[in-house]
Amino acid sequence: MDQSPVVIITGASSGIGEATARLLGAHGYRLVLAARRQERLERLAEEIRGADGQAVGLATDVTRLEDIQRLVEHTMERFGQVDVLFNNAGFGRLDWLEHLDPVRDVARQVHVDLLGLIHTTQAVLPYMIARRNGHIINVASLAGHIAVPTYSVYAASKFGVRGFTDALRREMGVWGVHVSGVYPGSVATEFELHTGARRKTGLRTPGWLRLSAEQVAGEVLRLIRRPRRQVVLPRVMLLAVWLNALVPGVVDFAVRKGFVERERS
Repeated sequence: MDQSPVVIITGASSGIGEATARLLGAHGYRLVLAARRQERLERLAEEIRGADGQAVGLATDVTRLEDIQRLVEHTMERFGQVDVLFNNAGFGRLDWLEHLDPVRDVARQVHVDLLGLIHTTQAVLPYMIARRNGHIINVASLAGHIAVPTYSVYAASKFGVRGFTDALRREMGVWGVHVSGVYPGSVATEFELHTGARRKTGLRTPGWLRLSAEQVAGEVLRLIRRPRRQVVLPRVMLLAVWLNALVPGVVDFAVRKGFVERERS
């Protein structure tokens, strides 16, 4: 009987989710890949199976409760357990708040990035509690620690993910269920293609601070093997997190002078 852990990965069709699926598949994990783009999921699942891994893809929109329920039911029917839920699905629309569309950019962003994550977690928890075992890993963002201009709704969602992750970790410890948060900074993925961000100044994250999806995937694998409360990536950004917490007024001034006034002029 195969005893390798079963992992559900949302947002598996590209970026961090895709890289994590490849890495976990190569290490023998049994995978259920979820995203809206079925063709991409099937190609990825076939690739993993072709390398002697185990993976199935299921088209899933995390804003639809029926899709989430079907995802979890399919996983239980196929494998009989859920060991890890990797909540990775999400997107960002970055602009000044007054320019964001109330439905497409605000409501949907919160629904996917926060509510979808919460609802997917709700669906798997009964099975983990019954087995007294499991691990919920929530992908947030550095924006869940440091809120910056044009990230208002995205940061609100990711701050929500951080609060949800912390509260759930304290709820679930008695059941043997681990809960972890992953807080990456800039990652070279398709994310940037869909943000709608416009920069007069051309300011971008320096190349030496940018992560690859594979780097984040490697940290996720380490987190599965050794559960921790949170991982901030790259680790040097912990300094920015502490600075923002200790002297927020200084950060406010620097952001206003270095970014907002230049972009708003």
